[in-house]
Amino acid sequence: MSTQTMAQNVDFHCHLDLYSDHVAAVKYREDQKVFTLAVTTTPKAFPRNRELCEGLKYVRAAVGLHPQLVGERAHELSVWKEYEASTRYVGEVGLDAGRRFYPTFDQQKEIFAEILATCAMRGDKILSVHSVRCAKVVLDTIESKLPIGRGRVVLHWFSGSPSEARRAVELGCYFSVNERMFDIERTRKLVSSLPKSRILTETDGPFAERIETPMRPMGVDRAVDGLATAFDLGREEMRALILQNLKDLIS
Repeated sequence: MSTQTMAQNVDFHCHLDLYSDHVAAVKYREDQKVFTLAVTTTPKAFPRNRELCEGLKYVRAAVGLHPQLVGERAHELSVWKEYEASTRYVGEVGLDAGRRFYPTFDQQKEIFAEILATCAMRGDKILSVHSVRCAKVVLDTIESKLPIGRGRVVLHWFSGSPSEARRAVELGCYFSVNERMFDIERTRKLVSSLPKSRILTETDGPFAERIETPMRPMGVDRAVDGLATAFDLGREEMRALILQNLKDLIS
């Protein structure tokens, strides 16, 4: 049986390296059979993640360059390129047009375009993509730099408009959903409108919190429950669907 179908849960976006005990966080996910994409905010964090994930069944190391850090770490694109060949997974990457980070938006766009073009040359990358207040620009860049069939994008904590969500589906994107997305009516409705076949779960731990406690795998359970309600399915039926979506994504 393949790894993804043996998994019990999916957390397709988690910053395991930012938990207080990185080693224990990785081990816990492996022991609990949580298929986890361990994203990084900077490529320099990738080697340690790769080391800890080597030989594991359920935890995958991704190399990232977070858009919020581009202003101070744009020069690390060369480091990202050095490491990307050693993993199929890329993240966290993307764009952030929030007020605090908008001054670097043009630079972010250059970095993101270069990352996507590099991934397109490789042809088999799976990316976890950030798109705060700029879904249209993110989708424009994906469409121009990462053609369908040259890589697969999972939109992390997507908060674009319904029309942007439809466009993302047409571009082949998946969506990773966390429990916090059900706290707001607008995003709850957006999630309900997505194709069930493109849904994965995430925690975005430790950034996403529940009662001031960083998300653990039980945060995935709450996301599964929210999705089950949104799609009028039982919890285990929804969980099985998510695992099938993972299989389809990475096969």
